[in-house]
Amino acid sequence: MPLLEPDPGKLRPRARRGTPAADRVPEDRAGGTPEPLRGDLTALLGAGKVLTGISDLVRYASDASPYRFVPRVVVVPEDLDDVSAVLSYAHGRGREVVFRAAGTSLNGQAQGEDILVDVRRHWTGVEVLDGGARVRIAPGTTVARVNAALVRHGRVLGPDPASAIACTVGGVVANNASGMTAGTTRNAYVTLASLTFVLPSGTVVDTAEPDADERLAHAEPALCAGLLALKAEIEADTRLVRRIRAKYAIKNTNGYRLDAFLDGSTPVEILRGLMVGSQGTFGFIAEVVFDTLPLDRRVSAALLFFDSLPAAAAAVPRLTAAGASAVELMDGNTLRASVAVEGVPGDWAGLPGPTAALLVEFRAPDEAALDACEERARSVLAGLPLVSPVPSVTNSLTRDPRTVAGYWKARKAFVTAVGGARPPGTTLITEDFAVPPGRLAEACEALLDLQDRHGFDAAVAGHAAHGNLHFLLAFDASVPADVERYAAFMDAFCRLTVERFDGSLKAEHATGRNIAPFLELEWGPRATELMWRTKRLIDPQGVLAPRVVLDRDPRAHLRGLKTIPSVEAIADPCIECGFCEPTCPSQDVTTTPRQRIVLRREMTRQPDGSPVQDRLLEAYGYDAVDTCAGDSTCGLACPVGIDTGALMRTFRHARHTPREERAAAFAARHFHAFEVSARLAVAAADRIGDRPVIAVTRAVRKVVRPDLVPEWLPQMPGAAASALPRTARVGAVAVYYPACVNRVFGGPGDVSLARAVVALSARAGRPVWIPDDVRGTCCATIWHSKGYELGDAVMANRVVEAAWGWTAGGRLPLVVDASSCTLGLAREVVPYLTADNRELHAGLRVVDSLVWAAEELLPHLTVHRTLGSAVLHPTCSMRHLGDEEQLRTVAEACANEVVVPDDAGCCAFAGDRGMLHRELTESATRREAEFVTSRDFDAHLSANRMCEVGMDHATGRTYRSALLALEQATRPDAPASRDTT
Repeated sequence: MPLLEPDPGKLRPRARRGTPAADRVPEDRAGGTPEPLRGDLTALLGAGKVLTGISDLVRYASDASPYRFVPRVVVVPEDLDDVSAVLSYAHGRGREVVFRAAGTSLNGQAQGEDILVDVRRHWTGVEVLDGGARVRIAPGTTVARVNAALVRHGRVLGPDPASAIACTVGGVVANNASGMTAGTTRNAYVTLASLTFVLPSGTVVDTAEPDADERLAHAEPALCAGLLALKAEIEADTRLVRRIRAKYAIKNTNGYRLDAFLDGSTPVEILRGLMVGSQGTFGFIAEVVFDTLPLDRRVSAALLFFDSLPAAAAAVPRLTAAGASAVELMDGNTLRASVAVEGVPGDWAGLPGPTAALLVEFRAPDEAALDACEERARSVLAGLPLVSPVPSVTNSLTRDPRTVAGYWKARKAFVTAVGGARPPGTTLITEDFAVPPGRLAEACEALLDLQDRHGFDAAVAGHAAHGNLHFLLAFDASVPADVERYAAFMDAFCRLTVERFDGSLKAEHATGRNIAPFLELEWGPRATELMWRTKRLIDPQGVLAPRVVLDRDPRAHLRGLKTIPSVEAIADPCIECGFCEPTCPSQDVTTTPRQRIVLRREMTRQPDGSPVQDRLLEAYGYDAVDTCAGDSTCGLACPVGIDTGALMRTFRHARHTPREERAAAFAARHFHAFEVSARLAVAAADRIGDRPVIAVTRAVRKVVRPDLVPEWLPQMPGAAASALPRTARVGAVAVYYPACVNRVFGGPGDVSLARAVVALSARAGRPVWIPDDVRGTCCATIWHSKGYELGDAVMANRVVEAAWGWTAGGRLPLVVDASSCTLGLAREVVPYLTADNRELHAGLRVVDSLVWAAEELLPHLTVHRTLGSAVLHPTCSMRHLGDEEQLRTVAEACANEVVVPDDAGCCAFAGDRGMLHRELTESATRREAEFVTSRDFDAHLSANRMCEVGMDHATGRTYRSALLALEQATRPDAPASRDTT
């Protein structure tokens, strides 16, 4: 064991009060996957594709639903052969299989108690076909990623769920999720062109193949005959046919798509329809091809306020008749909770209780058409009973993209914002139903009355144009009386929806575990029995996702409800929705932000010192704390801003010994000497060569601690020049702060970044000054990222005091040449400042060098030459600062073609974290690197030296600051230069 290995026990949660949670993982599961299951699957697939530790099993046990089931094993297949092998094994051993992709399903569809198969990690990819008219998609690809590829062609997918940034296309098809505008005409059932799937038997079907039916008949003759027999039986029952057609006249995802028997004429066509909304119970969806839809780019929207939910609902028919493409309903609870979402007006917190609002959007292909939409809309608005209960309410149409985006951000945050505001320790239930649109106002009144009678104060929102409402309930799953209150409400709600409104108990979230017991209530015994027969025909051994769609237990929806024990305050509002996961650099290496919180909650459920808790703590150091890049982009993706990166930094601090904290503070106080030593060490390594330095650092890491000593990487940049450019304070319009990383490491080419910034600024008539005493100071990110709070406080206060003097009390801007350092100086130092220094900091203007170049220099510069193409790597710090557009602006001045990869994200190099854990950066950059290396670019540009180093190693290309490219492009006598590799 390394000498300075941290004690896992330092992260042990405070002892739980009272008895351990009833739903805790039992002690006999501490060893993880039992034999022979562990050995069988490892032999079948290889150890790298089988996750067996209790930490792995627990982190996969939760999804966005109120349920929690711990699998026996998690399998991560790489191809169809792996999937077929798992299904064959399950058949032979009588085991159960559940497929899981994003885990954003709200009804427990992505959870299993036996073999859980992760079909996200190795199942991503988008291929645009026919100029965008169609698109081929791997099932683990998010909806947002697909639309990013389609937008360049002026096309878009039909389904548009609110969870598009996280939910995957496979899940969208499996649940027939629709969203704000899809309704019954743009959903997956209608717009799916073809799909490839694996049946429970292992048979692979590609519905696009001309001879697909012939192949299926040869492989599965009994299945083909059975499907055609069911089709004939259904078509012979005219009453049933009318009932099926009526059920799908409104949004409905409850049960199996019996209309597939009416719409398909062959077994393959029937299966194609049945797979949509089958929730993983009929097979594995391996690939889909969608027909896409035109993207109308002209948008106008309004947020209209009413004094009650029924009043808002009553206005919906008039707005849809006026041509609105979307009409979204939000009640007062939703509006007030959304104040937690960045950009939402703060005065919404004071909205009167009954207030409701409609988000109305009009889309058109051109300005004239949008003008006509707005004219119709204004005539409707003039006759509506609108109210203005708080000053921010305008009740008017707007075309401003930022305002419209803000409206949608508030609406899409419905589940997460309301869930984040729920009482601590309560479980969140998300219900989803539909009624005929003309009866929406009546349904709203009935729902309000029902929740009042059962003691709930639900939040309500929904796709009002389609008669589709969602509501959220919170109750304590650890209290039996509260569970019974929820059960009584569900019984009453389901009967109300079916018997009074003939509605759908699941409009777009699919049946799942919480509505399966009520399936027959909605469909009746005849149709329900046909669904059971269909399941037995396709999956006769019941291998796939039992109890997810069909369950005869009337209390099945009360089984597996998860308790939500309190954890650290920053993470406690988490509802485990998974919106954070696609942006997380460690998602394919160890854990995601959601999983880090899920594991923490399980530790809290456990009695202090239990075998399960001890095993979780042993794994948590590497799986959660060490391999978190700390980039905090999870906080940007989370609608309520939960920053799991910040939580991991507090855990890093908790693991430090007092001696380590003092040593870090000593380094901060004597940073000038450390900076000089670091530069000399880099220069020495450059002279000695990579191999000896790599060998030494690897040996030291084994003895000391891998997370403490960076590993030297091949072809690291050499040392920066010992002297900074000479500048004058007199006449300077800004103070230039070269970041310590740029004072230690040099850049590619013969012009340093510091010289480039000074030259550009002088060339533009905006000269800058570099203070003489800048060495020995730092933005404090070195200490901040590692959780060294004493050192962070020392350097944060020192640099702010120095900056105050350099900038003449804030009169001059402070220009910083590394985006992470800009973020550190602008925001991250603040919590560590004294009260006096916080006042000084508030008077500083910290400006990133990209912003300085794009807004202050570029208008005064002449571009003499441009490169053909440039690919950009926007850093995570740029996302936090909102500087990504300035990177593009600078790049577009230097190159004729500028490309940002669709899969660009945090590189996870994170200062030195990519040298501490190479596997983190290699995984985080894999998809971006695949694109970058798929073609030639003349330049590879970013704006942070260590991120550039990380991308160098990921791609084998040479990345450099965009400011270096700009200096070369505007230098009167410089030849055009292409990046070298």
